[in-house]
Amino acid sequence: MKSTSLVRAVLLTFAIALLSGCGYNQIQQKDEATKAAWSEVLNQYKRRADLIPNLVNTVKGYAAQEKDVLIRVTEARAKVGQIQVNASDAQSLAQFQAAQGELSSALSRLMVVTENYPNLKSDQSFRDLQAQLEGTENRITVARGRYIQSVQDYNSYIRQFPQNLTAMMFGHDQKPNFTVENEKAISEAPSVDFGAAQAPAQAPAPAAPAAPAPVAPPAASTAAPAY
Repeated sequence: MKSTSLVRAVLLTFAIALLSGCGYNQIQQKDEATKAAWSEVLNQYKRRADLIPNLVNTVKGYAAQEKDVLIRVTEARAKVGQIQVNASDAQSLAQFQAAQGELSSALSRLMVVTENYPNLKSDQSFRDLQAQLEGTENRITVARGRYIQSVQDYNSYIRQFPQNLTAMMFGHDQKPNFTVENEKAISEAPSVDFGAAQAPAQAPAPAAPAAPAPVAPPAASTAAPAY
């Protein structure tokens, strides 16, 4: 019995050392880091969604005629709330990002419209909401950046040897990441047409100096000589 227990203890110790050396513990740590970063992303997006109802109601009090813009913001917010996102699934993450992009676009349009209403812009409640919204947008940018970095670190680590073997053994796949909304537009090289550019005009050659006008000989005098 003692020998059996000793063998088990040795095997367990060996297995722990093997897993540690193959990056098992680091994979768990990096996986938890990505989860924490993702939670912060969701937290900031929720903060923005919570501000929108009060923002819409405030704008409606001064600019009820901007019905289409207000409806678009409300619908975009509702669409975001209906999405059950799974950050480990690329398609689900893409749908979530697209919905958040639509909401961002609707909010940007709403902010442009408010420029036409001086009374609204001077309202203290609106100014407070606008400041909170701007601060939240900044927090979203920071949270997304940290999540992108966390996923990149995790994906890079599990692709290295021998961690890739450990990841494969325990089912740790690469995680999808955020993409740039206008990735297609910015990936296309701008067209440059040099043929349309006109060559700089050359300075005209200096004109040859004009020849001096011929001097006429003095006219012969017709007066009679004096004696």
